[in-house]
Amino acid sequence: MLLLDASVWIAAFDRDDSFYGSARKLVLSRAHALGALDLAFYEVSNVVGAVKGQRQLADRMCRLIVKRSRHNLVRISPALAEQATKLAAEHALTAYDAAYLAAARRRGWTLVSSDLKDLVKPGLAIAPDKVLTADEQPPAEPRP
Repeated sequence: MLLLDASVWIAAFDRDDSFYGSARKLVLSRAHALGALDLAFYEVSNVVGAVKGQRQLADRMCRLIVKRSRHNLVRISPALAEQATKLAAEHALTAYDAAYLAAARRRGWTLVSSDLKDLVKPGLAIAPDKVLTADEQPPAEPRP
């Protein structure tokens, strides 16, 4: 089971994101079972809806998160928040990043993120392009 953080959901709909192709493949194909954290709804709504002004896209993305995660939607609880606080201090993370890490660890899932600096490079998550096997790799997108 893969737990996608909000950065992956957002990258799947942002052609300018370096992980666009691999994130889109993860989000739209049924090759991998996905889980989600309810925090992703707020982050997608904030970045896509509020900051980028694409409210309808944010709404569609939130519905897709529900559809793709099916019964694997993790809700924040006091116990999960407590674990997130501990992990945030231990790894110098934001509470948001630590919440995804706590949820993934609690469920035994693999955390997937495009946050290279804080999550991927320290080995706390894997990048979207590292999940896909060679035959699943999306074609390179031409850059203008």
